[in-house]
Amino acid sequence: MTKTPLTNSGVPLDAEAYAPPRRRRIYLMRHGAVTYFDDSGKPIVPESVPLNATGRAQARAAGELFAAQAIRFDRVIVSGLPRTIETAQHVLAEIGQDIALESWPEWQEIRGGRLSEIAPQDIHAAFVGAFDGVAPEDRRFLGGETVGQLLDRILPSIAKLRADPHWDTVLLVLHGGVNRVILSHAIHPTQRLFIGQLAQAAGCINALDVGEAPHDWVVRMLNFSPPAPLHRDMRQTIMETMFQEYLRHRTR
Repeated sequence: MTKTPLTNSGVPLDAEAYAPPRRRRIYLMRHGAVTYFDDSGKPIVPESVPLNATGRAQARAAGELFAAQAIRFDRVIVSGLPRTIETAQHVLAEIGQDIALESWPEWQEIRGGRLSEIAPQDIHAAFVGAFDGVAPEDRRFLGGETVGQLLDRILPSIAKLRADPHWDTVLLVLHGGVNRVILSHAIHPTQRLFIGQLAQAAGCINALDVGEAPHDWVVRMLNFSPPAPLHRDMRQTIMETMFQEYLRHRTR
């Protein structure tokens, strides 16, 4: 009896005997656009800020794209903050799917401190440097939570989601900083990394595939923005835009 030859990794060199890895799909979105300052220039509490008109349009555009591809979700997970809930609701309304949202509060955005407690000479670095490069774990976000603390919150939940075998396609509607942790993990699953250069436009979609092995990740799509897929008019980072908005309202 002739044995099927194997590669060094034990994979059979036979088309009929070879079974490709089975992978599941994660669609990872950032919530739609929000306004962090009211008309008087007063900051809005980040935990309660809703989508603005642009954010609602972005969420609907994402939903239209999912509907056009006849994509249905087995689970939809949000962080529980209003901007993620609203985004998910608009997406589901467009695809016509009635599914309960799961709120995972450990996936809320990296938490900043009080801007009033940041020295004026440090405020620019606090904004613009927050997501700069491969961030060290002791870097603080706007004087608040560290990158390491964010990793401690997010990474176990990624493992928890993957350990559940009862889904094939999941939608996660989360935040820019949280998404960077998940994407960094997908790119380098054996390391604790926060890659700040992974831009996440408001309302964007990422597509990730996961296999059975912990290191088996495939990054299919990054930062796809349905209303503006080529990002033609965007040359600033999210934090640079936020700093500009902060300065505009601060000097009123």
